[in-house]
Amino acid sequence: MKKIFYLLLLAALATACGGNRNRHAAVNWEDEIPRGEILENRVLTAREQQALTPDEVIEVLREGNRDFVDDNLTIRNNSARIRDAATGQYPIAVVLSCLDSRVPVEDVFHRGIGDIFVARVAGNISNTDILGSLEYACKVSGSKVVMVLGHGNCGAIKSAIDGVELGNITHLLDKIKPAVEHTLESYDGMISSSNYELVDRVCYANVVHTVADIRRNSPILADMEREGEIRIIGGVYDMHTGVVDFMDDI
Repeated sequence: MKKIFYLLLLAALATACGGNRNRHAAVNWEDEIPRGEILENRVLTAREQQALTPDEVIEVLREGNRDFVDDNLTIRNNSARIRDAATGQYPIAVVLSCLDSRVPVEDVFHRGIGDIFVARVAGNISNTDILGSLEYACKVSGSKVVMVLGHGNCGAIKSAIDGVELGNITHLLDKIKPAVEHTLESYDGMISSSNYELVDRVCYANVVHTVADIRRNSPILADMEREGEIRIIGGVYDMHTGVVDFMDDI
């Protein structure tokens, strides 16, 4: 409700400005919104990125998710951030997320332009192109954490459970089937995508499988993790609450 109040306040101020761009620019939002409700956030420098440890980055992501869930408000000057990041980027993490439009990854971790890399593919699976992207993020651009982010009620997970076959989707779902098969080894409930408990279990198993796949198929990232340069972790986003369940011990 707090965020809705401030958004309505900003809309009212914009209306009061009569839609005139120059008059709108003259409004000082800091005079209208209590300083305690504004979270500072700017583009990181290379030195600041390098100074962070993987554990510190994980804590930044945790804190950002708490801000997201608690509806804390961050005012970002996106025009300034675009200019600041135009000649270089120093993201702290790379998130491998599902394609799902209901998971706005930057918002979920309360990050802005230049803060994190995001790779998206249905079912948050790993393949050669994804691995190359993750390697670029960490080895070339200095990110300290790789997070595989699954989510509840995932359509790709449901399709894999139901054995859907359709064009190139069939090949994609083959990469989720190991998680389905592993889950069914110790599950005696109804095997259907309408079974929420099963979908949830496969979602978690799929995150674990993808993390293992990254370590197995990317010697670059596996070596970096062994040397303590990065951490490879998982997480599952709750579609109802916005909370990310961090799986940082897999």
